[in-house]
Amino acid sequence: MRASPDRTARWTEASPIADLLVRAATEHPDRAALVFPTARVSYAGLLAGAHRVARGLLGLGVRPGEHVALLAPNGVEYVEAFFGVSLIGAVVVPLNARHRAAELGHVIDDADVVVLLTTAAEGQHSDLAGALREGLPSLTAAADPTALDLPEARRLRAAALLAGESSPGFLPRSRFDALADGVDPAQVDVLRARVRLRDVGAIMYTSGTTANPKGCVLTHEAMTRGPVDRARHRFGTGDHDVTWSPGPLFHIGTLSPFLGVIGSAGTFVTDVHFDPTRALELLVRERVTVAFPWFPALVQPLLDHPEFDPAALSALRSLLLIGPSVLLERVQTLLPGCELVAACGMTEAAGIYAVSDREDDVDLRSRAQGKACPGMEIRIIDVESGADVGPGVIGEILLRGYSVMEGYYRAPEKTAEALDADGWLHTGDLYSFTPEGQVAFHGRLKDMLKVGGENVAAVEIESFVARHPAVEWVEVVGRPDPRLDEVPVAFVEVRAGHTVTEAELLDFCAGRIARYKVPRAFHFLTADEWPRSATKINKNELRARVAAPAAPLAEVGSTS
Repeated sequence: MRASPDRTARWTEASPIADLLVRAATEHPDRAALVFPTARVSYAGLLAGAHRVARGLLGLGVRPGEHVALLAPNGVEYVEAFFGVSLIGAVVVPLNARHRAAELGHVIDDADVVVLLTTAAEGQHSDLAGALREGLPSLTAAADPTALDLPEARRLRAAALLAGESSPGFLPRSRFDALADGVDPAQVDVLRARVRLRDVGAIMYTSGTTANPKGCVLTHEAMTRGPVDRARHRFGTGDHDVTWSPGPLFHIGTLSPFLGVIGSAGTFVTDVHFDPTRALELLVRERVTVAFPWFPALVQPLLDHPEFDPAALSALRSLLLIGPSVLLERVQTLLPGCELVAACGMTEAAGIYAVSDREDDVDLRSRAQGKACPGMEIRIIDVESGADVGPGVIGEILLRGYSVMEGYYRAPEKTAEALDADGWLHTGDLYSFTPEGQVAFHGRLKDMLKVGGENVAAVEIESFVARHPAVEWVEVVGRPDPRLDEVPVAFVEVRAGHTVTEAELLDFCAGRIARYKVPRAFHFLTADEWPRSATKINKNELRARVAAPAAPLAEVGSTS
């Protein structure tokens, strides 16, 4: 492993979001900024495109501080629009493409969006404009997309296409460009120079799996300072890094490292959607040095792909992955020359807030997620008393520092629940401190089961069941129980080429973990049957499936 740099030789460097692109384009205009399987764009080209979007927004009357919503697939248009909004000091509101139409409508209204940007290119995988019309029914009949007055979105004045020429309710891209032509380019530079680090740069909405999505208000400093520092000093080689992340840019898990790449003038490699064959081709062709797959759902298809060849990934130096120890150990064995980085983060903290050290051994990386990033503070408190806990005791993790959100937009009650008077963010995540002083994840507070008075972390059971050779993936949730309050039940995906029954899994658990931790039932799912949010399995839907006490065992079977 590479030695850690001298921490006394590091200093903080933060800038407004748009300045990341301006600097990279000035210093490395011809370097590839974005790479897709069939397209690439230089920094100079990306800045020119972002500048054009900025002028188009000014032509629509957008002013600094106003909110612009963006719904588009990963692509050049998305990135140009993201930076275009920031160039004029407006606030970008990325929309989750996996939200239902009603959720999209809620976010657009709740966020006080004044302009809505999307794509409707021919052959596009998803009908995003159609989803927006479903969420905003009055949009279809709007006479003028530049002068909207919709009851569903009180502040929305305009809706425009970043790609495409024909979609009801939206201004065609050619007309958007015509508006840009009428704006003096110098206006953009004047507005960019006025942006302050503590101005709001983005409002990132949470997934909304339990209620309407909540908007995390994030400053320019929160969005840029940590990602750029980590890209320069923690994840990469210290030179021109090529970073791959297959996730959607509307999600903080991809957006945060992307901003770090731009801020360090690296090259960002991604795709419109995740396909393991295309992903492997990109990883090899572009000689990727840093990878952000983040979750097992994106790593396992790569490892199991018939064309996976560890030797072809010799350029890879860092790979960030959250998952059970059995998976982390497998990855480290296959890629011994690559640092398997552990980290933890959340939207409310603008991404990563703790990360492993380079000196950590494989064992520590497999059971902990690192220490607080520079500039961040961490506490772990008892969920009942609120007192700080010692090593090995599970409690709620609290965060404080420059990257913590300002609050939830237009939700003072929810903000007061999450942020206390001393500025600590109460995350709702369960962690403990290891003897080494690192944090170890134990699931969400709502994932702490209460079985007959005993606290049981679902992730503890999942980590154990995942060690069965036939188990590809497992999720544990609580099922109501009239005697014990709730009991654990498991959903399992079986590894290809294996078979396993419920009886075999029960036998695997018996005598090896406490009896009250043994799942009372195993439900088997195939890979495409898992309910998912943007990046994770939706446990709320799994809970709904077992909400009735004592679900009959007839529902449980085996698969191959």
